[in-house]
Amino acid sequence: MRLTSITARLLPAALFAGLSVAGCSSDKPNPTAPGYEGLGSGGPGDPSTTRMGGEDSGVIFGVGKGSKDQGGGSAGSGIGVNAFLWRGALDTISFMPLASADPFGGVIITDWYTPPGTSGERFKATIYILSRDLRSDGVRVNIFRQVLQNGQWVDATVSETTVADIENKVLARARRMREQMQASS
Repeated sequence: MRLTSITARLLPAALFAGLSVAGCSSDKPNPTAPGYEGLGSGGPGDPSTTRMGGEDSGVIFGVGKGSKDQGGGSAGSGIGVNAFLWRGALDTISFMPLASADPFGGVIITDWYTPPGTSGERFKATIYILSRDLRSDGVRVNIFRQVLQNGQWVDATVSETTVADIENKVLARARRMREQMQASS
């Protein structure tokens, strides 16, 4: 079979289009933690509930029907989670390199961080903002720790007090920012 010049030109485009469509699906598992209530769940942290209607319907990135800040910085903030918890979490882990931050889903993921003076240990954090309200159960932190053994990074345990300390620092920073904003109003 001999290819005509038109077929020869269209064949690469057709192959590219087919591969592009095939590349849209994935057999990879969902990396979201079990029990996480993010986008589309209808629960805390689901911005689709406000985009579908409600008191601040039509508000995008803080622009819309006006600023009705009633929920501790959450209403009209343009993000799907409490703005004070979000900013408090970012400020608390600012010393770690940021890998990903999703303000609509309320997930912050850091890259591996090696503390100064420690070469055989590294940490990674995932912070979930679970509420549109400034509440103590509105933030969950997962810390991952690895130690270097025989040239390989091996998972190690993290103290529960470390996780609780970081959650408390996030909450304290969020409260301070809310107090500062209320004092300036």
